[in-house]
Formats: sequence, structure tokens, C-alpha cells
Amino acid sequence: MNGPAPTGPTDPPSDLDKLRRRVEALSRKRDEAEARLHALLSSLLPLDDLLADTRHRAGALHEVRSARETTSAAVALSEQIDAAHLMLRGEFARHDVSPMETVGKAPDPAEMRVVGTEPHSSVPDGTVLREKVTGFRLGTSVLRPAQVVVAVPGPAPEPEPVTAAGDGPDPAASGETSADGRRAQPRRTTRSERKLPRKPSAGRRRRSRRS
Repeated sequence: MNGPAPTGPTDPPSDLDKLRRRVEALSRKRDEAEARLHALLSSLLPLDDLLADTRHRAGALHEVRSARETTSAAVALSEQIDAAHLMLRGEFARHDVSPMETVGKAPDPAEMRVVGTEPHSSVPDGTVLREKVTGFRLGTSVLRPAQVVVAVPGPAPEPEPVTAAGDGPDPAASGETSADGRRAQPRRTTRSERKLPRKPSAGRRRRSRRS
């Protein structure tokens, strides 16, 4: 009965073979890391184009001539900034980078740094109220810890007072729009209030009348 030829005991790999395999594994990892870096940098090039165009549009704001043009340019800038942010977050997600969700939670020292406190009457002590710097994860590890503001017992801070009528500058003096939507006209000042010198012709006219 014919069967596979018996194989003899194989010799263990030599130290040279082990070193060669280790070098090959390290070389593959280096090539993979370089490929990922190249892909990441290439994906950020369109973001650079978008930011360059946004900067150009921001500079053009100083050249607009009407309120309508200013509003249109400001809306376009806002849309481009939103698009750039979404593009960047999309690239983050492709590389397994995700923002942390910290608001409403207790601060985790492994992922958050408490940089401020704020009195609050209805939120439990130590709860994260807001982020000052967004934290990010790379997979399951912390890429950057979040900087957060947490609640402490006490009354909520008073809102900033609204400037009452008469406390601020006179809209009529500055030419600002009044409360009824009409543009206030500046009050005219007399020559004596402006302390302007009299015209020489005025003195001559007075002398001629006396004579």
C-alpha cells in the first residue's frame, strides 16, 4: 500500500532564520504604517483646500458694499466651516477616532480633566455641565482627555443684565436704528456748541447794518 513518504524530524529554526523572520515582520508593519499615514495625509488635502477658500471668503467680507452682500458672505462662511468640521470628523471616524460624550456624566479621571466648577441648583454635584476642550478616543484608548466644567452645590449664576433704555449711548447721536425699526437721525448741534470761529463776513455785515 502506497502512502506518503515518512518525514524525518525537522531541524529547529536557526537563530539566523528567527532574525530574518523578525525583520520581515517589522518591515511589513512599517509598510502598513506608512500606507496608513499616506492615506491620512491624502484625505486631509481637500480639507486644506476648503479652509483656504474659507480664508479667502473671510477676507472678502471687508470688500462687500451692502448689508445683503455681508449677510450672504457670512452665511457662506458658516456653511463652509460646518462642512470642514464634518469632513474632519468623517476622517476621524474612518481611522477609529471618536469624540467622547461627557456632558451629564460623572467625571472619569482616566478620560477627563476637571478645569472648572459652576454652581447649579438642579444638577447633582460633580456632574459634567459642559466641555471646554473635547476629548477623543482612538479605538478604546484615550487619544486626548476632555477638559470639563462640573456642577457644585449652590444657586445658578445670575444672567447678565440687559442694558436698559437710557443706560447706553444715545442711538440718535450715533445714527443707530431705533426700537421702531426706523433709523434715528442725529441731533444737530449749533455753531456755539461746536465752538466754531465766526465767519469774517458776519462781522462785516453787522458793521454795514449799523452804518
